[in-house]
Amino acid sequence: MLARLRRVPFAVQVLLGLVVGISLGLVARAMGPVDGSFVDGALVPGTDANWLTSTLTTIGNTFVGLLRAIVVPLIVTAIIVSIANLKQVSNAARLAGQTLLWFAITSLIAVSIGIGLGLLTQPGNRSSVDAGLAQAPATTGSWWDFLTGLVPANFLGLEGNGDGGVSFNVLQLIVVSVAIGVAALKVGAAADPFLSVTRSVLAIVQKVLWWVILLAPLGTVGLIGKAVASYGWESLGSLGVFVGAVYAGLAIVLLVVYPVLLQLHGLSPVRFYAGAWPAIQLAFVSRSSIGTLPVTQRVTETELGVPRSYASFAVPLGATTKMDGCAAIYPALAAIFVAEFFDVDLSVTDYLLIALVSVVGSAATAGVTGAVVMLTLTLSTLGLPLAGVGLLLAVDPILDMGRTATNVAGQALVPTIVAKREGLLDLERFRSTRPAEPLAPVAQQDGVDGDLRSPQPV
Repeated sequence: MLARLRRVPFAVQVLLGLVVGISLGLVARAMGPVDGSFVDGALVPGTDANWLTSTLTTIGNTFVGLLRAIVVPLIVTAIIVSIANLKQVSNAARLAGQTLLWFAITSLIAVSIGIGLGLLTQPGNRSSVDAGLAQAPATTGSWWDFLTGLVPANFLGLEGNGDGGVSFNVLQLIVVSVAIGVAALKVGAAADPFLSVTRSVLAIVQKVLWWVILLAPLGTVGLIGKAVASYGWESLGSLGVFVGAVYAGLAIVLLVVYPVLLQLHGLSPVRFYAGAWPAIQLAFVSRSSIGTLPVTQRVTETELGVPRSYASFAVPLGATTKMDGCAAIYPALAAIFVAEFFDVDLSVTDYLLIALVSVVGSAATAGVTGAVVMLTLTLSTLGLPLAGVGLLLAVDPILDMGRTATNVAGQALVPTIVAKREGLLDLERFRSTRPAEPLAPVAQQDGVDGDLRSPQPV
């Protein structure tokens, strides 16, 4: 039985997980109470939750928890190695500048689409959501927090969370990792043993993450089932215009903006999406750009033809700062929704501030599940009530799947475009891309599992 399951294509496994999750979620909702409370944007069932809802929640939270557990070693090792790899690139400074420039260009286009859809659909005026749901989230963001958050509190930015556990600040992890990587470059040959060990650790971490990724179909059952059981279809009805506007914006970016940019650079959109699909698919399920990072980097190199020396820098950077869904379309529409709901008029200056926050502050999303921090950063910049976040939490998991898929598509797109502009793209490999059947690793490549094209038993 298990052998037969392993032969089922991963995409089919995920699809089955979606169907089973929705079905179990509907059953759980029909069984009775699904009371719970929000903690950092996630619903934690209360004591009155029925056993099926609690089970689905535990499965979903466990899958996300496993992804988060691997974040710290993954970010630290991936960024150190990517910085070290830049010494193999003669025009590293130019590549870094072009990457950041195209991050900003695509984010600006995405936030413009979000603002335009917000003005067109007026989601806050067409909502029947209960005003009593308005509540400030447990996690908020501000420009001061953003700036002070860049300064590491300790070596890895780790701190206690008050429950006996340890939390981390991704921005601080990035700062520390970049500093170590640059220092390793400056030290020269003396740092070679350290870099060799770091590459080995990265290979091991990625192997462990592959094992977690293989649990994605089961995680899908829990995440989708929890969302359906906790929110049902009622929340979609009361926020239908808002949800529709967000997904319309994501679709425009994915199906119009990105293909146009690819065509302008002489690249086939069909080939791009065929190669990037494994990463986009996993992002939709896991709702984590960081969790999807190894897949995104692998398809960018092996399927899209971006050189490893550049991809190993650009993709990890994008996984923590390139958020067209979470940091552009969504906060723009959400800010307009909150302003309309609370009868606050936005000026032209306010719309410009939304665009500025989206382009400059997207690193605040930190590449993990959810966009609450980015949304609160936008609302606080505009002076809008943070309690408006509570109005949108009910549909956030549903929106987060599409947002993260868009994020990851952009994280693969920009390195591909920059590599093409700089004459680095392997056009033969890009043009030979065929729909990948992924995600189980099959081959060894520099100590890390390689080709994603055919699933094999693990």
